[in-house]
Amino acid sequence: MKTTLLIMAAGIGSRFGAGIKQLEPVGLHNEIIMDFSIHDAIKAGFNKIIFVIRPDIEKDFKERIGDRVEEVCKKLDVEVEYTFQILENIPAPLPADRTKPWGTGHAVLAAKPLIHEPFAVINADDYYGKAGFKEMHDWLVLSHADNAIAMAGFILKNTLSEHGGVTRGVCKVAEGHSHVIDVAETSNIVKTENGAEANGSPLDPESYVSMNFWGFPAREGKTPWYMDVLEKDFIGFFQNDVPSNPLKAEYLLPTHIGGLLREGKVTVKVLETNDKWFGVTYQADKPAVVDSIRRLIENGEYAEDLYSDL
Repeated sequence: MKTTLLIMAAGIGSRFGAGIKQLEPVGLHNEIIMDFSIHDAIKAGFNKIIFVIRPDIEKDFKERIGDRVEEVCKKLDVEVEYTFQILENIPAPLPADRTKPWGTGHAVLAAKPLIHEPFAVINADDYYGKAGFKEMHDWLVLSHADNAIAMAGFILKNTLSEHGGVTRGVCKVAEGHSHVIDVAETSNIVKTENGAEANGSPLDPESYVSMNFWGFPAREGKTPWYMDVLEKDFIGFFQNDVPSNPLKAEYLLPTHIGGLLREGKVTVKVLETNDKWFGVTYQADKPAVVDSIRRLIENGEYAEDLYSDL
């Protein structure tokens, strides 16, 4: 079965500062975080990769990773495709002075014409660990209702930055941790002596959070049900949310999926993972990421020549 990994790599990364954070080298041979996600996805069984990028980073992206990954994937019979997240690709006129991208929901919609199989979505600048990709692939190849969704569940305390606030989809889960009841996009989550808080409100550091690692089923050869719903509700987003906040309103996956959950339109399966997340929200995060990658290689989790074991 064809299974696709959709990598959202079009973000601006305003908290990161200068440079393109999703292209920052972190490996022994200048690999970037995406390299490790692609390696883990292919090893888990994914056989199609789609990059969502911006037109202005296309040249740098292909030079930094795209051309190299295409060469690796060609030998492994893994497809590689690109699509662009373009600010003007919206169901309404572009608000004056709008420069901020429309968010992760819009990024996924950019790939709608390319996806006719089960697919997973990840952020380009997050390291998820091997277990999540294996669990997600194994879930995707099973038969599910059209409105079923899977989420790789991470523990909040394992996803925080030492250098400032982060945004996470904070989840309420059913007893037994099998399914998500609700998910709320929560910004400015910081570490505290007692765990974590957001804008002064305490959060349970053991709670599940979404790191935008979602899985969506599809019937062979057909557009996934979720893509059609995401597109329809994007029109509603422009009717209901954009008029009151035309410069900053975002169409976000956790917010959209949370709304569908509250309306009883979807089910969301939690795929538990104990892997520790790391990423580069801030420039100051990079040394810790470089050290974490080095230790994973020293411990035998990855070959020094990353793709050599595929």
